[in-house]
Amino acid sequence: MKLTKLIWPSLLCLVGASSHASALLAPEIGSFAVLSASTVTNTGATTLTGNLGVSNNSSITGITGFFGTLSNDGPGIANGYVHQGNAYATLANSKLMSAKNNLAMMGAGTTLSADLTGLTLTPGTYTVLAGTSNLTGALTLDGGGNANAYWVFQLPSTLITSSSSLVNIINTGSGAGLYWNVGSSATLGENSSFQGNILASASVTMNNGVSIACGRALAHTGAVTMINDTVNAGNCLGTVAAGSNGLSGGLFVDANGGAPQALAFTPVSSVPEPETYAMLLAGLGLIGAAVKRRRAKRA
Repeated sequence: MKLTKLIWPSLLCLVGASSHASALLAPEIGSFAVLSASTVTNTGATTLTGNLGVSNNSSITGITGFFGTLSNDGPGIANGYVHQGNAYATLANSKLMSAKNNLAMMGAGTTLSADLTGLTLTPGTYTVLAGTSNLTGALTLDGGGNANAYWVFQLPSTLITSSSSLVNIINTGSGAGLYWNVGSSATLGENSSFQGNILASASVTMNNGVSIACGRALAHTGAVTMINDTVNAGNCLGTVAAGSNGLSGGLFVDANGGAPQALAFTPVSSVPEPETYAMLLAGLGLIGAAVKRRRAKRA
């Protein structure tokens, strides 16, 4: 894992932001891999890294939480707390709406056609037109060497991906953020390899074998449905954004309000890997030993 894993106070200092500035996704949201306002239904061996919740007292079926209690256990596993109709889940749902409103304040940005397939997009804000599928193949997001890169996709209607579609992120690091601000519902096709935080106004449906390798599935008013899926809202080990807490970086919200602002550019290459630090320290040790020997000979 890169040592660009930074806590939010450190990141905000880098941009010179107010000490009262905060992450776009409040901690209450950031703890969830899946959050629903209605029901959560799972079939098969789904795995969630992060909390699972429903903001009302509706059912959660087909998932066993490691912490908390469930009325219906199942083959799916939530590696986190289960919040079913409690105050924490209700607060998270409220914070989800706040995050959606903040993203909307960033405006339309660059308007793209309905299908993002074949594009390579640099960091920024984009509006995606409605279509039968918003991703039939592969989309590449290139951070340009910025560990704090962000992408915001405004989808006024739906988010739909086709079977075996792919979102690939390159040239960024642990401070990155990726947000899909969906006006109604999101549907991910079978075996889609997706990344980023889905903030849907209504529901989120993940068909069989979907992977959100780094991100979240958040439904403000509707249900979340899963079938043999994977959602990782943790450190996203094995991805280019390892240590990013589910691609929830890139932006901050100032205490005085207004549209979210970008974190300062931090070169990915400026932060050595742990192995590099080890070699550097070993080299300094050898230099120090040589200097001591020379001084001993002169004495």
